[in-house]
Amino acid sequence: MSALFEPFTLRSLTIPNRLWMAPMCQYSADPDKGAGVPHDWHFVHYGARATGGTGLILVEATAVSAEGRISPGDLGIWNDTQVEAFRKIVDFLKGQGTVPGVQLAHAGRKASTDAPWRGGGPLGADQRGWQPLAPSPVPFDEGHPVPDELSEERIGEVTRQFVDAARRALAAGFEVAEIHGAHGYLIGEFLSPHSNHRTDGYGGSFENRVRFALEVVDAVRTVWPEELPLFFRISATDWLEENGWTPDDTVRLAALLKDHGVDLLDVSSGGNAAGVSVPIGPGYQVPFAARVRREAGLPVVAVGLITEAEQAEKIVTNGEADAVLLGRELLRDPYFARRAAAELGGQVHSPDQYHRAVR
Repeated sequence: MSALFEPFTLRSLTIPNRLWMAPMCQYSADPDKGAGVPHDWHFVHYGARATGGTGLILVEATAVSAEGRISPGDLGIWNDTQVEAFRKIVDFLKGQGTVPGVQLAHAGRKASTDAPWRGGGPLGADQRGWQPLAPSPVPFDEGHPVPDELSEERIGEVTRQFVDAARRALAAGFEVAEIHGAHGYLIGEFLSPHSNHRTDGYGGSFENRVRFALEVVDAVRTVWPEELPLFFRISATDWLEENGWTPDDTVRLAALLKDHGVDLLDVSSGGNAAGVSVPIGPGYQVPFAARVRREAGLPVVAVGLITEAEQAEKIVTNGEADAVLLGRELLRDPYFARRAAAELGGQVHSPDQYHRAVR
C-alpha cells in the first residue's frame, strides 16, 4: 500500500488519502449573483478534482468580509446567500468521498486589486475598489495605496468576522476550516516586523506580533466543533535577509498554535515583501514543513512545486510531511490522484458512472 493513499485522521475526521488540493483563488465570483458568491465555475472546478480522487479540497481564500477580499472576484462567506451557494458544492464533494475544507481569509493591505490576468494592480474607487486595512499604514509595494491602520477596536471586529465566517462554513457543510496566515495577507502582516510597525500590544515583540493570530485561532476554535480539525496556513519565511518573518519564528509559532487548538500547519512561504528573490525549485518549501513537524511536533502539509507521484510519495514516506498539497499540478491535471494511485498501487474513490474505466 502506498503511503500516499493511506487514510489520515485528525480528531474524528478521516481523510481518505494524503493528496490534497491547495487553496487557489479563481477570482471568478459573478457580481450579478452577489459579491463573493460561488457559481457554476466553482462547482465544476472543485467537482472535477473530487471525481479525480483528491482526498481533501481546500476551497480558495474565502473572505470573512467584503473588504477582506483580494479582488472583486473573490469568494466570501459573510452572508447566508454565499452559504447556500457553497452548500451545493460541498454536498457534491462529500458525495465523491472528498473532504471539503475552506480557507478563511482577510487580504489586509493586499486587498482591492484586479485579477492577475488583468494585471493584478490596485483598483480605485471608480474601478469597484475599496480602502485596504492593515496593522500599519505601510503600502505593500510602489503604486499601492497606503492602508488604514486598524485600531484595537477594529482588530476585535475582524476577529469576530472570522468567527462568524467559521459558523457559516460549518452551516455550509465544510469539515475543515483553515485560517489564512500566509502570503502577506492580514494575519501574516501582523506576524512580520516587515509589515507590522505598531508600538501597542499588537506590535514590536514576537509575543505581540503573534497576538492577533492566536486571538483569531482561539475565537474560531470556540465555534468550530471539537470533533473537526482546524488548520493554519503560514509563510515560513518572508525571504528577507533582515527584519522579516523567519523559519525560527515559524517553529516557535507552530508550538503555540498547537497549544491553542490548531491541528495541522499548512506550510508555504513568501508573499509579504515585494521584489524578493525566491529560490524556486521542485519541493523548495518542503524543508520548512519538515522542520516544523520535527521540532514542534505538529502535523504538517507540504506545498510548492510538487508535480510527480513518486515525489509526493517520498515526502510522506520520509516523514517530511503528513500529506501534500497540489496547486498548479491539479489545475493541469484534475485526475492527478487517480493517475498517481495507478502508478503507486493505491486506491481512490471512483464514481459509479465511471466503473467501466476502473482497472
